[in-house]
Amino acid sequence: MKRMKLSIHGVLFSIIFFLVSGCSTNKFKSRWTTELAPESFTVVFETTKGNIEIEVERKLSPKAVDRFYQLTKHSYFTDNYFYRTIPEFVAQFGSYDTVVYNAWDNIKVPDEPVIQGNYRGTISFGRSGKESRGTDLYINLVDNNRLDTLYYDGVRGFPTFGKITNGLDILDKLYSGYGRQSMDSIELMYTNMEAFSKHFPKLDKINKAYITAN
Repeated sequence: MKRMKLSIHGVLFSIIFFLVSGCSTNKFKSRWTTELAPESFTVVFETTKGNIEIEVERKLSPKAVDRFYQLTKHSYFTDNYFYRTIPEFVAQFGSYDTVVYNAWDNIKVPDEPVIQGNYRGTISFGRSGKESRGTDLYINLVDNNRLDTLYYDGVRGFPTFGKITNGLDILDKLYSGYGRQSMDSIELMYTNMEAFSKHFPKLDKINKAYITAN
């Protein structure tokens, strides 16, 4: 009887492991990180306030655009919060699931120089040092030219690679009343999304993101 219980437990463990692994596999495959983006394309963010269209140009930051293309193509930004929206600064998004986040983040994106500045409506990856661009991005709510040359931990500037061509008015409607509070609670988002959502109920999110044109 004891052996039978152990056997059943083992089968259940195997089934659970398979299901969890299957879910993770569906959210990330290492071969996705080798896909190259077209020279230009348009991405639509369907947000809780309306649609935002972003025109992307690979020549502005090729490695960053490849990653943005990969993430968008494989639905990374679906149901993704603008978890840090600071008035007169930026709207930031891209973190939500530590397992999937870390899988993408482990494949490094090489650093690149700033070609296009951080003007209102432009998009760029956040970073915290050398080769730290991963899944987190921001959209400039205003002209943030100091980000073009800001030096931190061996890297200078934040290269933008696209700009909003339709939906600037939607960008301005994103809720910014929490300021830094939601960013300071980022660990709660990682560990308990339901609690994070209840604590910051007015945060806007990207319901769906997709590529519309090459």
